[in-house]
Amino acid sequence: MRTLKRGELAKKVGVSPETIRYYEQQGLLQANRDDNGYRRFDPICIDRLKFIQRAQRVGLSLKEIGELLALEIARGEHTCEEVKAITQAKQQEIQQKIDELQHMYNALTVLNNRCCGGSHSAEHCTILTALADTESSLEERSHEHHSTH
Repeated sequence: MRTLKRGELAKKVGVSPETIRYYEQQGLLQANRDDNGYRRFDPICIDRLKFIQRAQRVGLSLKEIGELLALEIARGEHTCEEVKAITQAKQQEIQQKIDELQHMYNALTVLNNRCCGGSHSAEHCTILTALADTESSLEERSHEHHSTH
């Protein structure tokens, strides 16, 4: 198969030429120059771009993808342990974010459960009061009973 121009490669994989350019700048893709000075990409770059897309879908950063691509290029020189270390670290990072989001969700649940949500004045709104209270945190308030406003 012949080499591809940036636009051709982008079209084949469904990304913009700017994305290809950015990946080049990040060292994820390499191009050769033809006699006219145009960047030309080997067909293997199609597979590499698909690898990048799949890795992004599971939440890997471009830095992490670059690390995996380096391992992928030289599979025989690396171990599965090295590869798995990258994905396990990402999994732990995602779990930490999930835990943080769950904490935020729980705090919002406490706030929402304490508020009547009625159409009267927000002068005594428990959500605004709780957020303005500098004496205690929402975590401490999460154990309190619900009020009527």
